[in-house]
Amino acid sequence: NRNKQSIALNFTKPAGQDIIKQLLKDSDVLIENFKTGTLDKYGLGYEQLKEEFPQLIYCSITGFGHTGPYKERPAYDMLIQAMGGSMSITGVPDGEPMKMGLSMFDLTAGLHGVIGILAALHDRANTGLGQHVDISMLDVSVALLQNQGMNYLAKKERQARVGNNHPNVVPYQVMPSKNGHFILTASNDEQFERFCKVANRMDLMQDLRFNTMKARVVNRAVVTPALNEITKTMTTGWWLEKLEEKGVGCAPILHPDEVFADPHVLSRGMLIEMDVPGCEEPASFIGSPMKFSRTKVNYRLPPPRLGAHTEQVLLDNGYAAEDLETLRESGIIDYEPRAPGVELPKSQIVTAREVRAS
Repeated sequence: NRNKQSIALNFTKPAGQDIIKQLLKDSDVLIENFKTGTLDKYGLGYEQLKEEFPQLIYCSITGFGHTGPYKERPAYDMLIQAMGGSMSITGVPDGEPMKMGLSMFDLTAGLHGVIGILAALHDRANTGLGQHVDISMLDVSVALLQNQGMNYLAKKERQARVGNNHPNVVPYQVMPSKNGHFILTASNDEQFERFCKVANRMDLMQDLRFNTMKARVVNRAVVTPALNEITKTMTTGWWLEKLEEKGVGCAPILHPDEVFADPHVLSRGMLIEMDVPGCEEPASFIGSPMKFSRTKVNYRLPPPRLGAHTEQVLLDNGYAAEDLETLRESGIIDYEPRAPGVELPKSQIVTAREVRAS
């Protein structure tokens, strides 16, 4: 919620709905993620607003979208992981279906919402008209099945879970080492041959079960245990050093504390600090992954408290101070009242500091 202003508003009341419509007069985009039909009850659905605001781009992000038999269902990320197919292909082969460690479709539905909004803005630049951008978490989860989904569509066969392995590439998985684990991704035969050289096991390139990708996939039950025994002989550090020298795909498996200490992550500005009102010490935040050649990402405002900007935003949009007090007393808006004679503080612009490796 960086670079955002927060207002506390009761849109279930007509006066609150009027405030939203006042703000929409100068707005390009409205984004909402209430359950389908919720805002229609208060006159704030797309069909109810589009005549008055034909230029408005109205983005809805819901579990199941605004059409279809499931449209009124509530949704949570784990439900979508289950219904979209990703849980059935995640987890060890003989275990139970497994959810991902992130709220993947909460996050990627938001990203697809941004993509949809940008496309609608481009269209509006040509037509002058807004439109409804309808993003469903379930749709996003189906779209992101990608190669797994296409494997099914091509073969019409269910994909068995392969754990940390890849269904079409061997080795492409977690490997045990003498002191832990690492990732090995020998994604073609040339890289596998280089792995064999590092491991001093060029004999494997003469074995018909090992010497081609197709053979390694077909003989996974033999190949994987054999490679595991090889990688167990040396430490993770040794494998990473030697494999990187030969250009073989490999990586350490890092915990979050190690991620935020990684010199490359820090060099890319992925850890920042900001001064947050009410906090004695600077707060740490994850940086933006977008890097621009001309317009550097600008972290202007820290995440706000709920309703921190109610008064400022409404005053800037034509409301008088006495109107705001009436609205506050009637429970339509909420903000911290000021003592008589005290000026309204403006949003505090802060400078984010990128944390670098010491």
